[in-house]
Amino acid sequence: MFRIGYRTAKTAVGTAVAILVAQWFGLENFASAGILTILCIQDTKKKSLKAAWSRFLACVLAMVFASVLFELLTYHPIIIGVLLLFFIPVTVMLKITQGIVTSSVIILHVYSANDVTADLIVNELGIIAVGIGIALLANLYMPSVEKKLAAYQEQVEENFHRIFTEIVRYLRTNEDRGWAGKEITELETLLNEAKTLAFKDVENHFLRHENLYYLYFKMREKQFDILQRLLPLVTSISLKVEQGKMVADFMEELSEHIHPGNTALLYLKKLYDMRVKFEEMELPQTREEFEARAALFQFLREMEDYLLIKSSFKGIKSRRENEMEVGEAN
Repeated sequence: MFRIGYRTAKTAVGTAVAILVAQWFGLENFASAGILTILCIQDTKKKSLKAAWSRFLACVLAMVFASVLFELLTYHPIIIGVLLLFFIPVTVMLKITQGIVTSSVIILHVYSANDVTADLIVNELGIIAVGIGIALLANLYMPSVEKKLAAYQEQVEENFHRIFTEIVRYLRTNEDRGWAGKEITELETLLNEAKTLAFKDVENHFLRHENLYYLYFKMREKQFDILQRLLPLVTSISLKVEQGKMVADFMEELSEHIHPGNTALLYLKKLYDMRVKFEEMELPQTREEFEARAALFQFLREMEDYLLIKSSFKGIKSRRENEMEVGEAN
């Protein structure tokens, strides 16, 4: 499906504006301002600022190199090659390699002029200022991703709920009903996409070094790792035991309270109480019962780690809670 994104629109408009402004100021090679704008518009504000600085510094450095070498030696294509042999390593050393392409354009402008004058330097600085300036102005606007992040959060929690439901079903029946496990692969994809989006949101705020949603998805990723270890442990239990029913009830209650808030301490207390009850129950009578109960003990240890991970997260408000607050305010 054909779709024009906001970055494409900004690039198109910004390029046109940059060329118009450069032309209005009467700059020679004004179209180069549009090239600078295209290269400086990035998908985040921080990337755009970094790209702008790299290209500005590289362009200024290129003018110095070009002026010195062309004037001291001669205006010849071989000198361009010699210049680049020295110029490119310097950009690598200064970590401004993003500016190699645009600075090469400046070098060719100086070569074409066949003479370094004050007017030429002012003209090139004007092209750089217009191109980079328009790009930075265009990148001041970045659409909010709050709703997308909230939607990812809900999808992740829904998949956690489905996986928990399958664990509960198996603990109660000890029967494999052919669950395909598609929620597991879906969850892995969702977490990767959500973290990428949350990190991009951080990159769009100069004074923000972390995003609460990013921390949330990192927390869920760690819990997901535990779930992946739990699943083969659960399917290894082939005997119905009383402890299995108790764990199933605990997991069912937990599955109904998967949310971005933090109630982990409550369930850690319930898990601890359940382990105490296990220890007070009669010892297993058969080897199969011993193996089943041992697997359940291991299951509870993993669930303890699962809940401890959540307890370290301060929690975020769900979309429903935010909507309720807005409703009350209105």
